[in-house]
Amino acid sequence: MNPMYFDDFELGQEFVTKARTVTEADIVNFAALSWDTNPLHTDAEFAAGSHFGERIAHGMLGLVIHAGLSQQLGNLEGTLVAFLGMNWQFHHPIKIGDTIHVVQRVKELRETSQGNRGVLTFEKEVLNQRHQVVQSGTTTVLMLRKKSGDD
Repeated sequence: MNPMYFDDFELGQEFVTKARTVTEADIVNFAALSWDTNPLHTDAEFAAGSHFGERIAHGMLGLVIHAGLSQQLGNLEGTLVAFLGMNWQFHHPIKIGDTIHVVQRVKELRETSQGNRGVLTFEKEVLNQRHQVVQSGTTTVLMLRKKSGDD
């Protein structure tokens, strides 16, 4: 997809990412990187006795994978100025072997006092292969606007 400017987005516009399968290696590597070695993620015997019945991915790993999948859309490449914030919820665990993708919709567009930028908020859902929403929330970014004459 070609990069998009703030002016190219419309309220309700929807984008769907490709899917990615979460692996045991992802969980092991994330535990090593983050130092989060909670046994729900790293100890198969402990996790088998939990209410999940098996090891699950770190909630933050799902969030990070969501960010990468969203970036793969390519629509913010070169036009994103800054990530401003997010509001995020965790609904269901992501398990080893789950294949997740992101559906994101334009929730809000707000012009800034600087004519060359705008604030864009996406409403997002992370879904597994059963179309179950496992995580959801909003992300807000600062975007470049088109230069006059580029319209």
